[in-house]
Amino acid sequence: MAPQKAPKFLFIPVSSAEGIGEYMRSMIIADEVKRTWPNAEIKFILSEQAPYAAQCPYPAELLKDTPTKQVKAVNQIMSDYLPDIVLFDASGRKSQLVHAHKLGAKVIFLSQHKRKRSRGMKIGRALVTDCHWVVQPEFVIGPISWLDRLKLKLINKPAPLNIGPVFTQPDASTQAALLAQYQLTQNEFVLFNAGSGGHKVNGELAADIFAQAAHESYKASGITSVMVFGPNYPNPLPELEGVVVIPQLNNQQFINILAAAKAAVLSGGDTLLQAIALHKPTLAVPVSKDQPPRIEKCISANVAFGCEIELDTLNGNIKQLLSSDGIMRLATSLNKDSKLDGLELVIKQLEQWIKL
Repeated sequence: MAPQKAPKFLFIPVSSAEGIGEYMRSMIIADEVKRTWPNAEIKFILSEQAPYAAQCPYPAELLKDTPTKQVKAVNQIMSDYLPDIVLFDASGRKSQLVHAHKLGAKVIFLSQHKRKRSRGMKIGRALVTDCHWVVQPEFVIGPISWLDRLKLKLINKPAPLNIGPVFTQPDASTQAALLAQYQLTQNEFVLFNAGSGGHKVNGELAADIFAQAAHESYKASGITSVMVFGPNYPNPLPELEGVVVIPQLNNQQFINILAAAKAAVLSGGDTLLQAIALHKPTLAVPVSKDQPPRIEKCISANVAFGCEIELDTLNGNIKQLLSSDGIMRLATSLNKDSKLDGLELVIKQLEQWIKL
């Protein structure tokens, strides 16, 4: 019997000079795919405008703009590569999904908020989509409407699956090595991160505001701060008393540092949901327009605190976060919450199509 050919994966995340969440999620899935199926072929399509594009460890086709705006180029790459599975992470025109489907690929669409989820459920897109994964827990994004559920049933397509946050689980050896590298002690530091490092709020880099808040937090509490700036941060890294400055971490490193922290001050993107899944007391601060609704849902569920990105407001809320009352209040709700990890669900779904 001839050996079965190696499966070919194509990852097409949104990529730009600002955000990084979709790319990081695709990288996490790609790494787990490679671990599960070592002979799998993996390729990315990225915008050359994204600072991390040149660092991608997998073969990558670089485009002049985000893939969604490069319809012909993406379709040509798919025709040349002939993937078995294409993952569109919050990206893709309908015509690109249709083209992948016509090539015989399994088409997966990932959405992270209601607008993207609704887009993925449009009949023209749903007809050529084999899986629609929502990377939010249902308590954040809410259920789909009865009308959408009926529509999908009539065209014999499954409803979007809420898989929750996608991240690599922490492990003791990686965590110990990182704590030793940065001279940190478990549960004796606060982690700060404003996402990719490229987000601006009122013309100021959110990362700079977070870094100053990290410095003020150390002065007020005496607890070491750890500031992860992110790969899109464009400036020289500052030196701040009481702050361990880290340029960037991959997801496995970030998760291990997060799991070891006493608490975290994070933007309202994927890392917020990862912190909640790890039952970590967190102050969530919006750095982009899609984040406030997600943060509000988390505040309502009492699994995170939240505040606006203004230094004095941040300082006051960080004090509340680190107080015994604040830690206890969040810990009580977080411990009731079920563990959310989408990566295991992702691999289980992919296993239905890949039998090696």
